[in-house]
Amino acid sequence: MKPRHLEAEGEMNYDFINDIIFFKVKNREYDFSIEFQNMVIDVDEEKFIVGIQLFEASKFLRMSKVNLREIPRWQFKARIDKGIIELRLDYQLKVRNKIFEKNPIIVQENKSGLPSPQMVSTI
Repeated sequence: MKPRHLEAEGEMNYDFINDIIFFKVKNREYDFSIEFQNMVIDVDEEKFIVGIQLFEASKFLRMSKVNLREIPRWQFKARIDKGIIELRLDYQLKVRNKIFEKNPIIVQENKSGLPSPQMVSTI
């Protein structure tokens, strides 16, 4: 099967009070969400992963809430292949005028039947 690919501009938002960070692809039509332990991924009408919400983000990312308010650069990549959803977050944090690179990888089973293979990346 030919891989499906989506590359688009993204946006990020951090809700300091509720400690929720949201990464999403701009200008895509939301269709439904899939819930995992402390996250929700949003899927568009073409069955691409177009958003990632992390609850208790500071705990999950092991960063203080204050530091999560200032993320100068970020990108997310989602890949579905062989029954696995892999989400990669690449972002920078500014802490005391120093930039730190972080890149956690989240892996979940594709129980929702999203089309495979596919690759989504924000620019």
